[in-house]
Amino acid sequence: MSSSDIFIGETIGTALLTLLGGGVCAAVTLKSSKARNAGWLAITFGWGFAVLIAAYVSAPLSGAHLNPAVTVGIAVKTGEWGDVPVYLAAQLLGAMIGAVLMWATYYGQFRVHLADPEHIRDAKLGPEDPHPHDVAGPVLGIFSTGPEIRNVVQNLLTEIIGTAVLILAILTQGLQDDGKGLGVIGVLITSFVVVGIGLSLGGPTGYAINPVRDLGPRIVHALLPLPHKGGSDWGYSWIPVVGPLVGAVVAGGLYNIAFA
Repeated sequence: MSSSDIFIGETIGTALLTLLGGGVCAAVTLKSSKARNAGWLAITFGWGFAVLIAAYVSAPLSGAHLNPAVTVGIAVKTGEWGDVPVYLAAQLLGAMIGAVLMWATYYGQFRVHLADPEHIRDAKLGPEDPHPHDVAGPVLGIFSTGPEIRNVVQNLLTEIIGTAVLILAILTQGLQDDGKGLGVIGVLITSFVVVGIGLSLGGPTGYAINPVRDLGPRIVHALLPLPHKGGSDWGYSWIPVVGPLVGAVVAGGLYNIAFA
């Protein structure tokens, strides 16, 4: 795989992943959406199908990492780090593109939802809130993850554990013969693993398990001209970045100890 193939494949794939994954969150959350209140099952399966579609599209070009944690986990396994910066740059760009496309798709629903007096009230902060950008706005959950209970240790550990499960499954079952990306069956297995993680481990934090899936859309949320959108919760934003990367290193090390 050339650097240009990797960059194009990861940009397209991660954009599709974020468009479809963020799309199911928007569909379930926003007023005037036909899927409003469809619930957690819809979200978990929606993200699983997002992985399936995005990975099958991008696999021929880049091996369908679509996630810095996957890239780092594979690098720990193989010891090959040369292409890691290309993967990470493309993944962040793709995640931001996907978030913008999701917003454009649901543009009318965002306008209706954020014009609701209830959400205007929730988005207004009192004088006792000195850091408004550290407070999650009413639609941030469509773009990025957030904890149900704010506890740094638990939140970080949840992301580490969930990501370690994902990466260990990929390293043991999902890779092509060259070990550099997902194979045809590996894509299917990984998609089901993502659904399983969402159902079993997603409750505490919303299971980012992918740094750019969270960071890219969070940046887009901060930049988009959404009225009454509230803050982008930058105080929490490091956890869904650091946690998955630590989980990837843990899984890669465990694979080298137990399976290599």
